[in-house]
Amino acid sequence: MAKFVFFGTPLVASETLATLIEHGFVPTLVVTSPDAPKGRGLTLTPSPVKVLALAHSLPVITPEKLDDETVATIAAYGGEYAVCVAYGKIFPESLIETFPQGVLNVHYSLLPRHRGATPLEGALLAGDTVTGVTVQKMVRALDAGDIIAQETTPIGDDETARELRPRLIALGAELLVRTLPAYLEGKIVPVAQDSSLATHSGKIRKEDGLLDLAAPAEINWNKYRAYANSIGTYFMQNEKRVKIVQASYKSNEFTIERVVPEGRNEMNFEDFQSRN
Repeated sequence: MAKFVFFGTPLVASETLATLIEHGFVPTLVVTSPDAPKGRGLTLTPSPVKVLALAHSLPVITPEKLDDETVATIAAYGGEYAVCVAYGKIFPESLIETFPQGVLNVHYSLLPRHRGATPLEGALLAGDTVTGVTVQKMVRALDAGDIIAQETTPIGDDETARELRPRLIALGAELLVRTLPAYLEGKIVPVAQDSSLATHSGKIRKEDGLLDLAAPAEINWNKYRAYANSIGTYFMQNEKRVKIVQASYKSNEFTIERVVPEGRNEMNFEDFQSRN
């Protein structure tokens, strides 16, 4: 079996790596981000990918930069190809060219729609009813590489990022495992993306979770769904933040059900209204 290098950092990447290992695709090297301070004590903590790699006794490096020295170190492991899942750094051309069969990237949208760092959130914010995963061949331009494989999945009417994310992670890992043998045997012809159809989903800021309760109900619902398991959503009242914990959308109405007012405990929205 051809040697490969795995690049990834967060939980989504570790879960994909676990699936690869389970199916006999064991990397010769794992590249992940350096240990980062976490928690109140800011304790240096390894990435989920590093934890998994060490549990399987795999070689791991955690470079700060993908400079010439790092590229040379990676090249020394002799990978025929690489797999990248949410690694967090832009690959220089020299690194991409290190791998004769290219770098395969798992992206959680139907490219060219929702290129960028937050494709899942982008799909929910746009009110998409269908999304999916793409295995693409990496190029220097962000998420612009040729498509190796895609699989679609419907988005449920009440589905938030909390439910959609694990589904897409599993779908992407399974698609990658199914695709790799045919790709490595040269049986798949990559398909160029139509860049004229590309959309972009950028990084999320905390303030993106602010809702205008006078805005159209569908916009607020889509924001709530998109940010449900990341920054969350909130509104301001009396110059204080009120976090939305639970909401629903029926008959074109966005209904807030549970909230956490700043400095107070979680409560029903109706109780919050009656006290304010």
